[in-house]
Amino acid sequence: MSTLLISACPGAPICSAVHTYLFVDGLDFIARSNSGAVGGYPGRLLRPGGPLYPTEQARTVQVTEQGEASSGSSGVEVRVKLRGQTVIWSDLMYPGADDRVVEEVRFDLSQYLAEIERGYWCWGSACLGVAHR
Repeated sequence: MSTLLISACPGAPICSAVHTYLFVDGLDFIARSNSGAVGGYPGRLLRPGGPLYPTEQARTVQVTEQGEASSGSSGVEVRVKLRGQTVIWSDLMYPGADDRVVEEVRFDLSQYLAEIERGYWCWGSACLGVAHR
């Protein structure tokens, strides 16, 4: 099983806008998939029930902000599906740690959901003005 770790760029003055980093097994998934792309807005990607939340019906998720990709660069998409207690990301094409092409990764459902929720409460909800208690 792979592990997911989420972080975010705080925006100005470092970047033009807040964006999400998705690390799969310690590697920056978005940068390795497309070096000209940046992750989507945390409030959109990580919100409860949002695009990265898995369902049994597979769906394709745009994980980058199209307006932030360099000219001539396309975004990064991932196909997300839930199968039992496993979250599957497929239709991938990025170099892994050993430089072999990674086409699919699988996450333990509980680790995956905990990380999505942690990322939302750290970055997504703050961007949306949700008060923390």
